[in-house]
Amino acid sequence: MSDTETKPSSNFIRHIIDADISSNKHNGAVVTRFPPEPNGYLHIGHAKSICLNFGLAEDYKGRCNLRFDDTNPEKEDMEYIDSIKKDVSWLGFEWNDEPKFSSDYFQQLYDYAVELIKLGKAYVCSLSPEEAREYRGSLTEAGKDSPYREQSVEENLDLFERMKAGEFDEGAKVLRAKIDMASANINMRDPIIYRIRKVEHHQTGNAWCIYPMYDYTHCLSDAIEGITHSLCTLEFEDHRPLYDWVLDQLQTPCHPQQIEFARLNLNYTITSKRKLKLLVDDKHVTGWDDPRMPTISGLRRRGYTAASIREFSERIGVTKVDGVVDMGTLEFCIREDLESSAPRAMCVINPLKVTIESWADDQVEELSAPCHPKDESMGRRSIKMTKVIYIDRSDFEEVPPPKYKRLTVDKEVRLRNSYVIKCNKVIKNDAGEVIELICSHDVDTLGKKPEGRKVKGVIHWVSQAYSVPAEVRIYDRLFSAENPDAAAKQHDDENSHFLDFLNPDSLQVMPDARAEMSLATSQAGDSYQFEREGYFTTDADSSADKLVFNRTVSLRDSWVKVGK
Repeated sequence: MSDTETKPSSNFIRHIIDADISSNKHNGAVVTRFPPEPNGYLHIGHAKSICLNFGLAEDYKGRCNLRFDDTNPEKEDMEYIDSIKKDVSWLGFEWNDEPKFSSDYFQQLYDYAVELIKLGKAYVCSLSPEEAREYRGSLTEAGKDSPYREQSVEENLDLFERMKAGEFDEGAKVLRAKIDMASANINMRDPIIYRIRKVEHHQTGNAWCIYPMYDYTHCLSDAIEGITHSLCTLEFEDHRPLYDWVLDQLQTPCHPQQIEFARLNLNYTITSKRKLKLLVDDKHVTGWDDPRMPTISGLRRRGYTAASIREFSERIGVTKVDGVVDMGTLEFCIREDLESSAPRAMCVINPLKVTIESWADDQVEELSAPCHPKDESMGRRSIKMTKVIYIDRSDFEEVPPPKYKRLTVDKEVRLRNSYVIKCNKVIKNDAGEVIELICSHDVDTLGKKPEGRKVKGVIHWVSQAYSVPAEVRIYDRLFSAENPDAAAKQHDDENSHFLDFLNPDSLQVMPDARAEMSLATSQAGDSYQFEREGYFTTDADSSADKLVFNRTVSLRDSWVKVGK
């Protein structure tokens, strides 16, 4: 950790690890893992888990494994595996050795299942899915023993081997752990640990037609890898007894400790991979990396930095209590990062032509502006002033409201890093729309105040001749409801769906923007503060003919103020 980095705040997980190290549990080692399912792109909630697992390993000089929980090949894809590796690396973390896969352990997991059968702790069940649900019971009623529960060890071994050989159809048989059908914890009511799936696996091909279930796979994979502290979110708290039961029955290399923490819930968005996939598949967004998506790739494309997401994860902390984090906290972290690191530039998003009649037709004056007002090391940039310039339409009002400080008829305003100009005339088209302003400039106001009067307003601008065309994409909250799922449930219409609360204004495209020449060589991922507009990043859609900029975040949090 460098001297400039903030020391991580303490939390209950660190207290557990500190106590384990003091007692020499696990021989003082700290080994964690990040175990994503490769069935979608990672989102901001996963970022919290990444920062926690990799951060703890780093702080305690341990190691962290990246392990793909690839036990459901029907929903998995190499695209997701590649994106996950990219996201973890981009956040600044390195995994121990090569990435691991649960499928690496399929033979060991099978052997452990055979051992459970031999111990009389597992059996092959032939109940149909419908019958199994009936036998399982409910939260208030105990389950009933399967009629196949007392099959002999020999019969179970034979049936399990035949399941592996592909003799049975999908759903015809499953392997279940033999625990307690009367348990108050439904997860302990003889859970399924293997099922038949006759699909090709992206790592093992067609070598297997039976696949282990998550609860069975996860604890054993942890043990095989020597994990000491297995961190997961609170919804797995009721699964911990099963985690421990499996390990207690078998002679595994070690017995990791499962520790649960509260997952990240962010308002005005969703963090369900299934629902995010629905947004992608139904084309409500342009893809997993759409800048409105809470995916790490979407945040990266929008202009969020790895440092800002790590700071966000540290700021929200680690607790045992579920809660909702305000989107403004995430936006604060990126503003704080970009305020100091992003160079300044001028971009007119909605251009209005201005002709300065006091300026010579062929006159070009080179002006200089700092790339950052508080960091001289970023240098300065050249801005050319010409007779025809553009200002933003929002900076002119023919009939201004009270206390208006921008340009209006017969009033003055300062151009950023340039002269004071005065509007003398307004030109309109046949529809009565303002299409051009005729102005004059005060030659004695470059870098100094005008004599005998005070000009309060300062607006940004670009030269018509020395600017480049750009498309600016203004992004906002993806949903109009703070909690889309809750809003759908509370709606009078029983068919109400979280998609009903998509924000129709989550994207506004401004195709005719003009950017100063310093941005002409901008590359995808470069971040800037467009003066008076907000923070923006160059999108990968940019071309030699037109730059494309995504708004990362506004200069100030205006969501609450405007009453959205």
